[in-house]
Amino acid sequence: MSEDIERNLDFDTVIERRHTNSLKYDFAVERRVVKPGEDPYSLLPLWVADMDFKTSSFIQDELIRAAEYGIFGYSEPKEDYYEAVKSFYRRRHNYNIEDSKWIIKVPGVMFALGMAIKAFTKEGDAILIQQPVYMHFADAIVNNDRKVVSNDLIYGEDGRYHIDFEDFEKKIVENNIKLFLLCSPHNPVCRVWTREELTRLGEICLKHNVIVVSDEIHSDFVFEGTHTVFGSISEELADNSIIVTAPTKTFNLAGIQIAHAFIKNPSIRRAFRKQIFATGYSQVSIQGIVSAQAAYSKGEVWLDALLKYIKGNIDFIDKFIKENLKGVKLVPMEATYLAWIDFNGTGLSPDEIQDRIRNKARLWLNNGIFFGNNGEGFQRMNLACPRCILVEALNRLKAAFD
Repeated sequence: MSEDIERNLDFDTVIERRHTNSLKYDFAVERRVVKPGEDPYSLLPLWVADMDFKTSSFIQDELIRAAEYGIFGYSEPKEDYYEAVKSFYRRRHNYNIEDSKWIIKVPGVMFALGMAIKAFTKEGDAILIQQPVYMHFADAIVNNDRKVVSNDLIYGEDGRYHIDFEDFEKKIVENNIKLFLLCSPHNPVCRVWTREELTRLGEICLKHNVIVVSDEIHSDFVFEGTHTVFGSISEELADNSIIVTAPTKTFNLAGIQIAHAFIKNPSIRRAFRKQIFATGYSQVSIQGIVSAQAAYSKGEVWLDALLKYIKGNIDFIDKFIKENLKGVKLVPMEATYLAWIDFNGTGLSPDEIQDRIRNKARLWLNNGIFFGNNGEGFQRMNLACPRCILVEALNRLKAAFD
């Protein structure tokens, strides 16, 4: 194992992930996306948001060291862990976490959203989201016996999505909203919200005493514009928000389960922690601690190479769709590695679109309807794969829609 050279910079080699208990590859039968009797591997899976690339070799080496030690008892990180997190966010996002107490370790971003829902709302309350949005936002609200209210994003003539600020405030007032779940950058519509847009949202929330939970897990995948950490805009917005992020999306560690909630306001922090304690949850795993610290302190060479490769995939799919898929549009990918593709111009119904993708192209994508009713006719495709897999997927689409 090398201490000073990043080894995992080959993103072109296809790594066999079948028969590894991979959710992405091995559960087509359980997820009912193949018909009875069909080969469970007959679909090319480009759906769930994990990557087909090995993580940084520095992370891999640290996990191997932990495994070789052979004891996996209760573990907590020391201050050097928190310094690694703080330093990464200063360098990459110009965000200053002033005190390690702001950093609360959680197993995942959705766990953190669930804790916020329990801490700051009660059963029957309405919670605001902006659809089309990551489907588990709505799931977390409904499964906690709260009500989903959506300030639907506007799909503009420029092909990008925009916020209806008047409707945003109207929905808050009419539904007595006390909690807003923000997705920034936005999954699946690929928007990098500008500082001005975020400030306007934040000021409306301050005016009406609405706490903001900002899911920023895709913040390291920005290709146009600059990501603004919501809590960095002003002291007032920092005091009225929970910033949730993780190394798992950035460094392909989703199965490790480690995330962070950055909470400046002590009273919000106490209420949030109380809900975590109520679940009986305490320490994250030693694997989570080791991988997160290695990622934030040693993983940036790998990350920069990854971003360059994914940008190449984005450029490739953009050109391919324009040249080969009539009536299909790629929503501009300002951020994330998840393409949001508009098939509504094909003249086919949403069911016909899904049938062609699933049964003719033999692709496993995310049907846009899962992200909200205004996602109908769209599909989400994961581009974090070797180029040859992307080429195969796009050629299948071309054949299915010709």
